[in-house]
Amino acid sequence: MDVAKDLIRVLKNKGVRHVFGIEGGSWIPYMEAMRQNGIEFVLVANEASAGIMADVCFRITGIPGVCYATYGPGATNLSTGVGCAYLDRSAVIAFTSEFDESQSDKRLQMNIDHQLLFRGITKQTFRLNNKNIAEDLDYAFRLSAAEVPGPVHIGILPEKLIESVNHATSGTKPEKAIDPGLAAGKLKELEKILSGARRPVIAAGLTASRLELGGYLRIIADRHGIPVLLTPMAKGLIPHGHEWYSGVLFHAMSRELRELYKKADLVIGIGYDPVEFCFEDWMPDVPLINIDTLCADVDESINPVFDFPGNIIKVLDHLSVMPPVKNRWNSCEIKEVRQQILNPPMVENGSLGPVSALKILRNILPPDGIMTCDVGAHTHLIGQMWEVEDPGMLIMTNGWSSMGFGIPSAIAAKLYLPDRKVVCVTGDGGFLMMAGEIVTARRLGLNMVFLVLADRELSLIRIRQDNKGVQNYGVKLYEDSLFDEPTFLGVPVRKAETREELTMELKYGFEDKGPVIVEAVINGQGYNGLITGEFK
Repeated sequence: MDVAKDLIRVLKNKGVRHVFGIEGGSWIPYMEAMRQNGIEFVLVANEASAGIMADVCFRITGIPGVCYATYGPGATNLSTGVGCAYLDRSAVIAFTSEFDESQSDKRLQMNIDHQLLFRGITKQTFRLNNKNIAEDLDYAFRLSAAEVPGPVHIGILPEKLIESVNHATSGTKPEKAIDPGLAAGKLKELEKILSGARRPVIAAGLTASRLELGGYLRIIADRHGIPVLLTPMAKGLIPHGHEWYSGVLFHAMSRELRELYKKADLVIGIGYDPVEFCFEDWMPDVPLINIDTLCADVDESINPVFDFPGNIIKVLDHLSVMPPVKNRWNSCEIKEVRQQILNPPMVENGSLGPVSALKILRNILPPDGIMTCDVGAHTHLIGQMWEVEDPGMLIMTNGWSSMGFGIPSAIAAKLYLPDRKVVCVTGDGGFLMMAGEIVTARRLGLNMVFLVLADRELSLIRIRQDNKGVQNYGVKLYEDSLFDEPTFLGVPVRKAETREELTMELKYGFEDKGPVIVEAVINGQGYNGLITGEFK
């Protein structure tokens, strides 16, 4: 118990309130230490959810989320959630129980090499040594939260073996932000490049969202009259109604947006993380200015590249006060594109379609309500048309993009923001992957709505098959209804097939005392024409 007490005491001092996971036998001492120290262990239905919940914990609180899994299959399940934190840039500490290194080659039940498993999806992985618990955990927390944030994996051996651990660590060292000082001459070079452009565009992404650079984006766009493009996870950095807001890259209505940015003669990346959508997949053949914590991650097709890594704020301060540049953009043409992409056509043929369903939800969910979004065809609509005033109002995965993200992320959001209305929007495919977490929401007594857009198929794959001109195959999920009973795992199910029914059932769901599932039976043909898969 001494090791467990010391470890949990450190977590408590770091501000950790929850550990997410499924208990293994070797974790029992840590459970007891958590009980004694007031840290809640949140039991999940699948360890992948534990990693996702820890990810969302960091996004909301700024404190690295903590998760745990046992040997073998527990760890492999957890790796899905850890991968999400890795590519969505969230600080997470992932603990797993491990066998002694001397037993790594033995044929033992549940025995795999956890260090090897997590090496490619964490910033670092190592085993805990009980002589340096406080030091090791302090290092792990600092490493996890350092730019660019990401998960750190820590293997825990049985207590009788933990003293034998070599303190040496392994894995990938984090990329460090570069700050070359940005001498005045460097900033003058930036000013000269920008002043020479006639149709510059700004592309802002995940790093800009994490560093809360929305105020700078608005000032710079207004001062210089430059259109602003966002990646999906940067939604909310600049309001939909802003004069120079132009749309979201990669998601629905991309063809309309492409007509705008293909006119550009310069792209200015501000906190643009290519993990969502690399520059090479959409940029016209023009120069790139990269203002980020790191150097641009591009290939030779992007040329020239002008890098300004490290001190983002200093660069943005300069852009905010330098003389306004003259360019040929007209805010009217930006407004025309914006209206097209924010008001997509509704192909519904008298039935409830996805566009209508999302508009109804937007009208009912309060402005400060939180929506978590699963992965599927609906993600592309949400990424483009869902209106938010702040990036924290929409929680999605677009670096890892794992189906099943929506339900556990919504549970975590409600845990940390209990006074806010929270809704998960998921397709039926994503719902089926994490349906067991409905019991988690029920056990925790969380009032939240799980809106299932049920079209009986994997619509995004079906659309891509249609675009390639091949027969639909392997996309049908089920026949008839997803839910045949008024409850699912003890949670009320409300069914809606019309706009009026959906409005009523959503209002009911938000007023209930616990979780509610709203099954919106939609016509998947409503996605047609909105998601093309063509970006250049």
